[in-house]
Amino acid sequence: MLRLLFRRAAAPLTAVALAAALTACGQSTPTTGTAATPAKSTTVTVFAAASLTGTFIELGKSFEADNPGTTVRFNFGSSATLAQQIVQGAPADVFAAASPATMKTVTDASLASTPVTFARNRLEIAVPPGNPAKVEGLKSLTDTKVKVALCAEQVPCGAAAVKALDAAGLTVKPVTLEQDVKATLTKVELGEVDAALVYRTDVLASAGKVQGIPFPEAGKAVNDYPIAVLSKAPSGDAAQRFVELVVSQRGKDVLTKAGFEAP
Repeated sequence: MLRLLFRRAAAPLTAVALAAALTACGQSTPTTGTAATPAKSTTVTVFAAASLTGTFIELGKSFEADNPGTTVRFNFGSSATLAQQIVQGAPADVFAAASPATMKTVTDASLASTPVTFARNRLEIAVPPGNPAKVEGLKSLTDTKVKVALCAEQVPCGAAAVKALDAAGLTVKPVTLEQDVKATLTKVELGEVDAALVYRTDVLASAGKVQGIPFPEAGKAVNDYPIAVLSKAPSGDAAQRFVELVVSQRGKDVLTKAGFEAP
């Protein structure tokens, strides 16, 4: 049974607290077997960037179907926060980050195998349906009358926004800085801001709650997404199989359908 652990990215958990949270999250589906020969079960814990939520849930269900007795448990959030949790000892098998920089935090600590880039993502301007502020491009975001939400600079979507704005030679003063891309998108969905810089995949996943405006400078701020099995993975073999699914043609098809680009 696929299990999800959703957290506030602004409040990183300690390794002990996270282990307790993962243990307490939901009830497992009983496995079949007799008292003498119980069915073997495995749990794969995947730490993944918030922007991968929809695609990884779909891939997790496919993985469980292909591997009876295996449960995939997800921890979605800011890549920077997840990387710090892993370095602090949080129990996990796989890390999928939204940028090489956040993956480097883990590999520099010798806590992951060699990462593989499995997807790329680019920014769009998200606005409410009908675009009430009449945003036309990045330059519109410099208007002080336009309320803008950005990701914090230390997280991948924020770093990409800085690159795009620098490429355009523009300065934007956001009314809020959020800790991951989902939180940034939510500000637009709730009508709290007029626009936000988020990933194209998040605009598509909103299913009409926002509309996206492409802009040329996004091509100079494309994020590579790396994935790796963690060196202390409790379920190393199953973790490797999950990574193989993500980088397979099946995985690519799911990612491409969601708006990701091939690496």
